[in-house]
Amino acid sequence: MPRVKRGNKRRERRKKLLSLASGYFLGKSKLYKFAKEAVERAGNFAYHGRKRKKRDFRRLWIIRINAATREHGVSYSQFMAGLKRAGVDLDRKSLADIAARDAAAFAALVEKAKAAPATA
Repeated sequence: MPRVKRGNKRRERRKKLLSLASGYFLGKSKLYKFAKEAVERAGNFAYHGRKRKKRDFRRLWIIRINAATREHGVSYSQFMAGLKRAGVDLDRKSLADIAARDAAAFAALVEKAKAAPATA
């Protein structure tokens, strides 16, 4: 089997990983072994954070919508059920934005949700 020295490939790979770890504390930014562990750990946190971000924003939107609907004497669940019955197809992100920026339009949505006929 031919001998492989890997000089350039190894150096490039290590350099790339150390650049990913730049700014880390002490040896984690300078020593390959520790930098490798730190970058892998950071990648795991970043991956989970991207998943959490979606949940966190949805929770925030629901909280904002709930606060706005309570001012009109309706709970969040009643409001969302009423919108569904009325055929209003807006997502929570846009509803939260309307609640925060345009009180009159949100009040109209609440009235539309209240007026929607309840099914048995």
